[in-house]
Amino acid sequence: MTEKEEKGIRLNKYLSEAGICSRREADRLIEGGEVLVDGIKAVPGVRVLPGQEVICQGSLVGGKQESILLAFHKPKGIICTTSDPKAPNTIIEYIQYDQRIYPVGRLDKDSEGLILLTNDGALTERLLRGRYGHEKEYIVTVNKPLTEEFLKRMKAGVWLPELEQRTKSCQAEALGNRTFRIVLTQGLNRQIRRMCEQFGYRVRSLKRVRIMNIRLGKLPVGEWRPVIGAEKQELLKELGL
Repeated sequence: MTEKEEKGIRLNKYLSEAGICSRREADRLIEGGEVLVDGIKAVPGVRVLPGQEVICQGSLVGGKQESILLAFHKPKGIICTTSDPKAPNTIIEYIQYDQRIYPVGRLDKDSEGLILLTNDGALTERLLRGRYGHEKEYIVTVNKPLTEEFLKRMKAGVWLPELEQRTKSCQAEALGNRTFRIVLTQGLNRQIRRMCEQFGYRVRSLKRVRIMNIRLGKLPVGEWRPVIGAEKQELLKELGL
């Protein structure tokens, strides 16, 4: 037995590498008492040794699962959460997929468009790391006519007092009198809505149409499709996986 095998690996990493969830989600499950190691409720920081039995939310974790990746056209009103199974209109409840998956990031309740769901913890962590600057593209309609000054200031970065943070510079272009396209490389809470509000605009509709190379395309509202083949391989390559 190697030294690494003798020491084992941290439980959150074990769950992530098994494709169960991200490390952050694993920490929440462990703290919530939903993970057992050899029949005993696990505690944060515990390490798993070879031969130990790990059960997560009632299911035996036996190794790395087949990686699942779905592209879903989220309707307005659906909540992107897995932390509160009793919450109404959750994305998992809506999709009713026959295997355990979870959303990668969020899209707020009042927005629609592309969101990815997976069971792959490594893919989730890499997608959510802001320092990599992964592009996400949105189509936004606001309550009054656009101006060149508004678009210029949006592209330059906007100070958000509620978050005490300035947004990164981004791409933005008008598509119509009140509709514009914006490409972000970060994912602050309700970022686009907050940015618009700083200049006296209110968002009337917001749709995410692209995450990196994955496009919403003509996928109908409320429908999902598997991300497979060359499309998935390109994504994994861009993520360094």
